[in-house]
Amino acid sequence: MEWRNLPSLSSLRAFAAVAEKKSFSAAGRDLNVSHAAVSQQVRSLEDRLGAQLVVREGRGVALTPEGLQLADGLREGFAILQETVDGLLQADQSRPLNVTMTPSFAVSWLMPRISDFKHQHPDIELMLNPTGDVVEFAPGGIDLAIRFGNGNWPGLESELLLPSNYVIVGAASLVGDKSMCDPAEIQDYPWLQELGTNELSLWLERQGIVPRSKLNITHLPGFMVLDGLRRGDGISATAKVFVESDIEAGNLKVLYEDIKPTSSGYHLVTRPGVQRPPLKTFISWIRAHAAEAAARCA
Repeated sequence: MEWRNLPSLSSLRAFAAVAEKKSFSAAGRDLNVSHAAVSQQVRSLEDRLGAQLVVREGRGVALTPEGLQLADGLREGFAILQETVDGLLQADQSRPLNVTMTPSFAVSWLMPRISDFKHQHPDIELMLNPTGDVVEFAPGGIDLAIRFGNGNWPGLESELLLPSNYVIVGAASLVGDKSMCDPAEIQDYPWLQELGTNELSLWLERQGIVPRSKLNITHLPGFMVLDGLRRGDGISATAKVFVESDIEAGNLKVLYEDIKPTSSGYHLVTRPGVQRPPLKTFISWIRAHAAEAAARCA
């Protein structure tokens, strides 16, 4: 198609509105512009085509033969365009909202609250993907990732949802009243780690600790780690926000916590660009719940 030979879309829209309403003023109201702007667009189109398209008739306008011919073509063309756009919007609206997060976040924070979202928004179909793997964004795929980190994911937009330090915790039945003065003592305990993550290696690296021998690590699905912690099967690193109630109840004991200010926590991570309505709705909902949780802890 020779795009350079086509008149501007704005002038064609202005003329199509005038042809439908037979009035510059009414067309301007439909297009949310002044009648003078519509008149200027139509005159520009006439100059471009070298033909008069409208003539004054009473308090409105009438179409010339050339105007009638163009109006018929535009009516058919814009109808096809409108049908195509509506189809795309409906398909995007009906596509499930695809959200990925770690299993621990899903079990410990999201799932106890998700029934409220479904109650408020029964029309939004959710597809929740709990996984320790970092899922790549692609058109028509993941809409939202809830990731733990400092918010630095190049090429993506992130917003801190739940600020939280990682803590090393274990059941009182396993660690007793022991205090961990030397971080290297962490190696003396069996370790529970969520599948697909490497919290222990990262924690040891941050502390500058070189393991003195092969570590005793059991890799588990996220939903099993907390149960194992409570039973005393091992210790683990987890976001403090997930275990605060267990710590307060005395079920779990904090062996180590980095109390320095941090920007770490769970972030809402999305692709740049316009967000489709179901995603906006979900983000608004989860923000409100995060704020409510923060207010209770304050």
